[in-house]
Amino acid sequence: MSNNDVSGKFRGLVESAEKKFARVRDLPLYSTTRGQNSHNFHKVFSAYTKLWKFQQENRRELIELGLHRWEIGEIASRIGQLYYSQYMRSSEMRFLVGAYVFYEAILSRRYFEGSEGDRGVRYKELRFYARFLMVALLLNRVEMVDLLLERFRGLVDESTSCFPGTSFKEWKLVLQEVIQFNRSNSLYLNTRPLRYSLLLDSYPSSQSYVNRFHSKKVLKFRDAVLTSYHKNEVRFTEQTLDTFRMLQCLEWEPTGPIPQKHPLELRENGGPDHSITSGIIDMKLAADMTDPNLPPNPKKAILYRPAVTQLLAVIATICAELPPESVMLVYLSASGNHGGTTSYVEGSGNSKRSSKLSSNSHKTNNRDTALRGNNIQHKELSSQNYENHLWLGPCKNGGANFLYPDDLIPFTRRPLLLIIDSDNSHAFKVLHGAERGETAALLLSPLNPSHKNPGALDGTQNGSQFTFFLAAPLQAFCELVGLKSSNDDLEVFDDADSIISAAFAQWEVTLCTSTSIDLAWAQFLSNPLLRRLILRFIFCRAVLTLFCLRENGDQYLPTCIPELPEYVAPHSEVVLPSIIRLANCLGVAGCFRFHGS
Repeated sequence: MSNNDVSGKFRGLVESAEKKFARVRDLPLYSTTRGQNSHNFHKVFSAYTKLWKFQQENRRELIELGLHRWEIGEIASRIGQLYYSQYMRSSEMRFLVGAYVFYEAILSRRYFEGSEGDRGVRYKELRFYARFLMVALLLNRVEMVDLLLERFRGLVDESTSCFPGTSFKEWKLVLQEVIQFNRSNSLYLNTRPLRYSLLLDSYPSSQSYVNRFHSKKVLKFRDAVLTSYHKNEVRFTEQTLDTFRMLQCLEWEPTGPIPQKHPLELRENGGPDHSITSGIIDMKLAADMTDPNLPPNPKKAILYRPAVTQLLAVIATICAELPPESVMLVYLSASGNHGGTTSYVEGSGNSKRSSKLSSNSHKTNNRDTALRGNNIQHKELSSQNYENHLWLGPCKNGGANFLYPDDLIPFTRRPLLLIIDSDNSHAFKVLHGAERGETAALLLSPLNPSHKNPGALDGTQNGSQFTFFLAAPLQAFCELVGLKSSNDDLEVFDDADSIISAAFAQWEVTLCTSTSIDLAWAQFLSNPLLRRLILRFIFCRAVLTLFCLRENGDQYLPTCIPELPEYVAPHSEVVLPSIIRLANCLGVAGCFRFHGS
């Protein structure tokens, strides 16, 4: 093949791949054409497979014809972007790992190095670092995150001087975002992954009881919708800290290391290069990246600040496509007031609700409620409850951004687990008894978070306390009582983690041998991910109940509907001793009231 033929075919493959990439880049995560979207992704993967293979086989000729190293990096970066996009759509870890493999290859080969002479290439390099950072954060690659942050910071600082007249303001903002996100994410020592670990989250002492558990109905967990909207909430790109934690909480932790492939790649001089993991862009990678011992992750639609109509449309699409005998989980983290702020409370419990809607918002709410004809039967909202909604947008749009409890009633025709993390979460209690087919299971956050040292932590900058308890209970406990973990305390925290593990194993046995647990909860217990959420809710409720808060105490406590059995209540013989042991282990028993009321 002549040089002209090589050049022409390469450019043709690039153009074809980019056209196919453009078709799938902005596709919605969930739509009524999901099957067609999957077909389109296979087509674009196939196009990049051909392109990548061709440039490998003809690297020497292409270099001679003027191919730049950044062009090779751009191809690999697009492939990594495709893998990440597929992970977000399917929740399959092999795609996230595939993105990591390609991004790491770009970094190790320094494909974008020398971009100070071309502003367009510098933008490509900055986008590469931002995308790689998110993938590394999701895989909890702490050392890689630190390395990428250091280089990203240096690149942003260097760009202003290399390109006079260009402020790179948007990239400075991105840098600030990721620094704050990483700081909040690593504020407490991660003693275990947020994902479900077969080694750490499966308790041998209770496994036989879990295996023998039978319910009148056992549901499969295959789909979830996760979204949050808070003013000034910590985020990176379109991932907020709360959804970031919940996303991982609803996945399985891979049991093996990231697979490394080392196919030979030609150096620029034609010799073999063993220094890089370049990867073959082929779905065959799936065989090496899929752990046969793990069940598939439930698919998750993660919506960043969606309009109410968009959120409801996504829930409706998933609900319509939900397989028989399956449950959908909906997680909503949002404020019930337009300011989106909450106040932390001392152990004495003498603080009150932080804010109220303005009188104008009150009137808007009144009007919107009057216009809605589908009121909840027998539980109509009274004139004092016009604030019973969540804010999913800026207050200037008024009622258009209100999500009301009865907006979710149509979806109760299918099994639903609803997690509401809000200062107005209790407004959703009215769903119970108003369902249209299935009894919905609700986990509702406290109206206000608690903390030993009020003002020590900003809820908008450190994520929600309730979500933190569901995702990382030990770290959330430490945050509550004002403990900071360090490497010097590893042995103590390991002991504390063992206490929590033993408690969860005991509670699992209690729940799985119960004859009185409500079917709405019993039908979830066979699923490890959902069972773990229930156990962590029991822990969260017990800890916050025993924490020294008394005045207006109900607003500092989470709620579950239907009620869980009394034998897992905070003061029960099964639960209370474990919380006492944990507090004594960490030396914070004085923060709790274990006896009396």
